[in-house]
Amino acid sequence: MKMFRDADIDPSPLAGRRVAILGYGNQGRAQAMNLRDSGIDVVVGLQVGSASFARVASDGLTALPSGEAVTGADLVMLLAPDEVLATLYREIEPVLQEGAALGFSHGLAIRFGLIAPRADLDVVMVAPKGPGSALRSLYEAGRGMIALWAVAQDASGSARELALAYGRAIGCGRAGLIESSFAEECEADLFNEQAVVWGAVPAILEAGFETLVEAGFAPEVAFLECVGELKLLAELVEARGLAGMREAISNTAELGAVLGGPRIVDDDVRQKMRDILAEIRAGRFSRQLASEAAADYPLLRDARATARRSAVETARRDLDAT
Repeated sequence: MKMFRDADIDPSPLAGRRVAILGYGNQGRAQAMNLRDSGIDVVVGLQVGSASFARVASDGLTALPSGEAVTGADLVMLLAPDEVLATLYREIEPVLQEGAALGFSHGLAIRFGLIAPRADLDVVMVAPKGPGSALRSLYEAGRGMIALWAVAQDASGSARELALAYGRAIGCGRAGLIESSFAEECEADLFNEQAVVWGAVPAILEAGFETLVEAGFAPEVAFLECVGELKLLAELVEARGLAGMREAISNTAELGAVLGGPRIVDDDVRQKMRDILAEIRAGRFSRQLASEAAADYPLLRDARATARRSAVETARRDLDAT
């Protein structure tokens, strides 16, 4: 594995070129501001009527309707939600200048064929491995966030250099840029979201909370034990790795982990993880995402409402109020 850092990367492929950031959410805002602070000519493209126009202006950046932002741009980064990228691309394709580059921070739209870019376009990806808020705060602190980069289409012969220069400009070259592919980044990311950090971990936290409450423990105590300590675990893993984390906790906690962990994450759980990965690779999730968006997100709206009403959220609010 080759890790590219600032000293390995030529910034000149972006010199004197305009970057259009389409979308001003989690990644769009952070990447646009980091580009600006790196001296890159950047403009933000938004849908007409978007509430983000005011925020862009308050951040000291220029916002234009998407079509105007794209016109004359050398690199167009599609940083809107995955489920709207196909529609967005169809809207901007007629005004994309010949030989421009199209960029992504997630591989889904290319991996699952939601977008078929014109043959004259470079198609690149720079995917910071963390939220935009952290990408921005790390940049401001003189640090960076590791990112994956890839090239799906090299029409110009220099798409690789452009992708690396972009990663450098948003600060990721300070930490390291790792070469990947649209498929690898997309499939691994979707797997993590469903089977590990954002899917399984919250479900385990809530199940543990419910088990203690059902056994008669105070909800506040159950919350502190099963949810409140997650931050400590994450900080230890980040600082010391999984092995170092275990060595840093008490013998009681370490023995409990050794005895209890394999009983929860058994062969059945591992097979379910394999099944989830196979479904992702077969395109099932991308189809579910498209259906959910077309129906105005009924599953997500119901899940959010249910989560807000849950006993674990009540316990959290009660603790915050004390």
